[in-house]
Amino acid sequence: MTKWLNDGIPPAQVAEWAGNSVPILLAIYARCVSGQLSELKKRMEAGEDLPELPDAG
Repeated sequence: MTKWLNDGIPPAQVAEWAGNSVPILLAIYARCVSGQLSELKKRMEAGEDLPELPDAG
């Protein structure tokens, strides 16, 4: 599962495949995920590939 998370597969999908909830999955594997921070920072700064927020009303 660590490889899937490190490969960028969304935690919700990995949790489903593992038969766990996302909170349980992240409680166990969050410390094992590495190598994604710089890419996420770039995406946030560029405003690229970020999900749209749903309308509140």
